[in-house]
Amino acid sequence: MQDISDILSPARTVYGAPGVSKKRLFETVAKIISDDQPALDYDDIFNHLIAREKLGSTGLGGGIAIPHCRAGSCPTPLGTLVTLADPIDFDAPDDQPVDLLFVLLVPEEAHQEHLDILAQIARLFSQRDFCQSLRDAGDDQALFRLATSQSA
Repeated sequence: MQDISDILSPARTVYGAPGVSKKRLFETVAKIISDDQPALDYDDIFNHLIAREKLGSTGLGGGIAIPHCRAGSCPTPLGTLVTLADPIDFDAPDDQPVDLLFVLLVPEEAHQEHLDILAQIARLFSQRDFCQSLRDAGDDQALFRLATSQSA
């Protein structure tokens, strides 16, 4: 992956989504992805995200989380970027609620690619100014534009 634009699309970029709980958030994300990628099943996406989160929180701290999983039905790596209207508890290491998420799905067999993309996203989202610009975006289009103007 060279940039975030390789795996993110405007249809999978949502500014100010409702934040109630992890479960509700994963339902929202599964719907966003399955609506954009009809070959991917809503229940499959949701179940994979929940199963991965049960292994340990994907919250990084600083209000950021990178939920990720491998799914057999996913043909290529894809991302979903979401900011939340109201931060939610995510069991992050700093105990801070999360309001900025990048959700990553990769093909089942993409073990090394999964780790490489995850590392690139984590580096990108460790930049405070970048994250603040995403939080301040104002709408879906601006969020997508800001996210894809950065290299990972």
